[in-house]
Amino acid sequence: MTTMVTEAQQTPHGPGPAGSAEPPETEVRRQELAGFLRSRRERITPEQVGLPRGRRRRTPGLRREEVAQLSAVGVTWYTWLEQARDIQVSPQVLDALARALLLDRSERSHLFSLAGAVDPAPGTECPSITPALREMLWQLDPIPACVQNSRYDILAYNRTYGRLLCDLDAVAPENRNCMLLSYTDENWRASVVDLPEMNRVMAAKFRASMAEHLAEPAWKALLKRLETASPEFREIWARHEVVGPGGRTKLFRNARVGLVRLDHTDLWLGPSTGPRMVTYVPADEESRERLERLHALALAEA
Repeated sequence: MTTMVTEAQQTPHGPGPAGSAEPPETEVRRQELAGFLRSRRERITPEQVGLPRGRRRRTPGLRREEVAQLSAVGVTWYTWLEQARDIQVSPQVLDALARALLLDRSERSHLFSLAGAVDPAPGTECPSITPALREMLWQLDPIPACVQNSRYDILAYNRTYGRLLCDLDAVAPENRNCMLLSYTDENWRASVVDLPEMNRVMAAKFRASMAEHLAEPAWKALLKRLETASPEFREIWARHEVVGPGGRTKLFRNARVGLVRLDHTDLWLGPSTGPRMVTYVPADEESRERLERLHALALAEA
């Protein structure tokens, strides 16, 4: 954890000499950083970071002083950041903020980009994937389970899920996204029995979720990748369909164990726009037996 940063150590710059006004994009970047920090602070409950809620809480999510406490920075200095004041911020402090706000890889990258800093640990795992949560995923085997964010990035998964639709271990981490795989990966697509309907529903859910993230680079970058790579996605996206979250029975054709019928359930780990644990419980005994075989194969290959 970083050392305490006080207002005396990092202060806002005063106005420069005449003719040395900062570029307009710098002010825009600071405003974006301020808004991003506020939005991430407001989505986290005290319980998620081990803090008591208290009886008189009016602020949605965390208070500024709580983020400052978790990040080991001064309260006034953090307040200046959310006020878009012109202050310098080190990569070490940005790292502490990313951990305190439970940012995933894309959100962390966005934070450093807005601050104009180089991430000292770009491969850092999302703090919301705790050792206990990872252990829970393992304990659920042979029930396929993973943790996704609302952008469909796969943040963690157990052995059975890693072999259910494709060999997920062989997929580059930056490509482990259900939308991207469902529209572009032939192995994944071949495993989904009702692929057109699943892709339609997933795109509609993605559009509903994206309404809260329209200005965020990670969301825009994923949308651009999908539109560039898949004519099918472009056609579905042009319909402007919207679907809310919800589970249903899904049918997969695994290349190694055959047909499995699974009941899909989302277990939210925070606000409904945040990370969720996705589980696929067998809908019949035959599917259960086939999942056990798939898990055994995954264990043998580990």
